[in-house]
Amino acid sequence: MAELTRFYNTFKPKHYDIYLDIDRAAKTISGKTTIAGVAQTEKIAIHQKDLAIASVQANGQAAPFTTDAATDALNIELTRSGSVILTIKYTAKLTDSMMGIYPSYYELNGQKQQIIGTQFETNFARQAFPCVDEPEAKATFALAIKFDEQPGETILSNMPETHTENGVHYFDTTVRMSTYLVAFAFGDLQSKLTTTKSGVKVGVFGTKAHDAKKLDFALDIAKRSIEFYEDFYQTPYPLPHSWQLALPDFSAGAMENWGLVTYREAYLLLDPDNTALDMKQLVATVIAHELAHQWFGDLVTMKWWDDLWLNESFANMMEYVAIDAIEPDWHIWEMFQTSDVPAALQRDATDGVQSVHVQVENPAEIDSLFDAAIVYAKGARMLVMVRALIGDKALRAGLKQYFATHHFGNATGADLWAALGEAAGMDVGAIMNSWLEQPGYPVVTAAVIDGKLTLSQQQFFIGAGEDAGRQWQIPLNSNYDAAPAILADQQVVLGDYAQLRQQNGQPFRLNVGNNSHFIVKYDDTLLQDILANVTELDAITQLQILQDLRLLADGRQISYGAIVPLLPQFANSQAHVVNAALYSVAGNLKKFVAPNSPEEKQLQAFFDQLSAAQVTRLGWTPKAGESNDDQLTRPYVLSAALYAKNAKAVAAAHDLFQANRDNLATISADIRVLVLRNEVKNFGSSALFDQLLAAYRQSADASYKRTFGRP
Repeated sequence: MAELTRFYNTFKPKHYDIYLDIDRAAKTISGKTTIAGVAQTEKIAIHQKDLAIASVQANGQAAPFTTDAATDALNIELTRSGSVILTIKYTAKLTDSMMGIYPSYYELNGQKQQIIGTQFETNFARQAFPCVDEPEAKATFALAIKFDEQPGETILSNMPETHTENGVHYFDTTVRMSTYLVAFAFGDLQSKLTTTKSGVKVGVFGTKAHDAKKLDFALDIAKRSIEFYEDFYQTPYPLPHSWQLALPDFSAGAMENWGLVTYREAYLLLDPDNTALDMKQLVATVIAHELAHQWFGDLVTMKWWDDLWLNESFANMMEYVAIDAIEPDWHIWEMFQTSDVPAALQRDATDGVQSVHVQVENPAEIDSLFDAAIVYAKGARMLVMVRALIGDKALRAGLKQYFATHHFGNATGADLWAALGEAAGMDVGAIMNSWLEQPGYPVVTAAVIDGKLTLSQQQFFIGAGEDAGRQWQIPLNSNYDAAPAILADQQVVLGDYAQLRQQNGQPFRLNVGNNSHFIVKYDDTLLQDILANVTELDAITQLQILQDLRLLADGRQISYGAIVPLLPQFANSQAHVVNAALYSVAGNLKKFVAPNSPEEKQLQAFFDQLSAAQVTRLGWTPKAGESNDDQLTRPYVLSAALYAKNAKAVAAAHDLFQANRDNLATISADIRVLVLRNEVKNFGSSALFDQLLAAYRQSADASYKRTFGRP
């Protein structure tokens, strides 16, 4: 049976009873799994990996079996097809791989401690119990777990614990779900709990190595995110609780296990009084991302991993939709514009990059699908494009229908497009499949040719790339009505430019709002018209101009030499998104100069020119009541001043270090990394190295420790 890749074709599980006896000291697992299901043939295969199978029974009778390490198969011979109950006994080892069931280590009062956690995505449930470890193979699960329990320890799982008997913890049966979402954890944990308006219990759990107040921020964000999603999706959260658990050792950023979401500590626990605003925003979006998955991915799951984008792209978009609703003063979509958008545009301009939807059959290739810049960032931008095209009313109606039709089941991209298209009254799939199935994105050239305003599209590349003649259906989002809503052709002529310009009374622009996944190359006539009054342009437009110019220069469609004279026009913007884009362009200039060369000195002088007025305006110390934009802009301009070797900036950073050297945590979190970097670069010594290393080792605060490792 080595040729099988989909074991669900041979056996369709309905329910699992899983008993696990875990010995942390011996690092062993003793298990018994009973599976009720339907065999499609007399020879079936289910998954197991590194399990020592002791026995297999089918309907109470011993069944012949073999294992195949190459396919992770447990091959079982039955006397007949049809309904069957399998009982499998086995043993396994706990490993430190951070996959399957594994120990997670931390220190408390100088003593090494551990908690046990799980990570089953993509296909690691098979390392914990025999199963059909494929997303389509949904079933219900009843867990019973025994372990070398110590007084005061806590055990958690997807569902509430019903009772304990003879040291065995029994949990309520789950709803129908995929194997990769099963989860449990136990150890010496602290927690804080609350309840949503609809009665869902929400909790945040972490080790006792952390101050309990670090659980508060996550608890608040989690509660409000669930309340938002229930309203936006018009679909109730289907479980009795939603636990958020911080694991000291965790390979991913976070994992959306249904009802028991697990996180890296730095992405859940924080002290709001000693954490940079951008880090608060990051933690909030991570929490909102995982909770978006409780519907997208958990309630409705892709049939196979080639539709991973259904999970990740939607969760990536919805994290911003949620946080924008519950923390409107953060203007969180600006974070999307400065993080996800440039990541997607940069990666997607590479020849040979994967498309959002990728065909994959070999399970060994599944993990290669998790290209964050494509499946997460580009996919999210693709869905932002859909949202802008159809509007929130149609989006919400379509999602409500999508969840109602496919709840506790599986779906494909076509199912989603059908639901949204019906709600919007348009063929969404016809528009979006050109984005979903094709890699890359277009550059739309806007030019005045023989007096006519002309648009054309062509695939954009950074570096070598073969033009395969790809075309996209591009939502243009133009400010001129003469431009089509969707550009589907290679080229289109809009009409006489002089007349259009006079009729509209404003410069011609494309991709207003920067919501569509393309960049614009304006000819000199159009670009100079736009740039005639830069300060009157909104922040997103300024960001978009800088972003597109940088990419066009990287793609060698224009030169950096043409961009540099334009940059000072943007230098005094008080919008952090403009400064983020400005210093992204300026930072790229560093690759053209050698360290300590005359050319670098000229570049440093240019950085000083760009940043001087803003450094004076903002200073090194946060001001009471200052805007979020000022908080987020300060690191950009101070970093520029330090790169410029501005003597006042170097001295100011040194003074801050000296004033706080006995407690570095008192330096404002937004600029702490700049102060430390300046101290090492300009005042470094072995004593300083020892001090910073000791500060890192002595802290249990993952967010604070991250300061020491930031580039």
